[in-house]
Amino acid sequence: MPRRVFQGVVVSNKADKTVTVKVEKSVKHPLYKKYMKRSEKYAAHDPENKCQMGDVVRIIESKPISKTKKWLVVNESN
Repeated sequence: MPRRVFQGVVVSNKADKTVTVKVEKSVKHPLYKKYMKRSEKYAAHDPENKCQMGDVVRIIESKPISKTKKWLVVNESN
């Protein structure tokens, strides 16, 4: 099964080697057929603590690193 890859914005980097990434998705309403924006936050592993708040990053699904971290920061594009 392929790993999922998302792109989002770093909203928090307070924890050591962890960033919180907010990912926006476009979802179609089942009844009204209108597209809505939905966002979800993911805790991602940042081993070098390079990411700053506001950075646009790509995260990839990985094996569980801790209780809440199951994502890994792949690359950073400002």
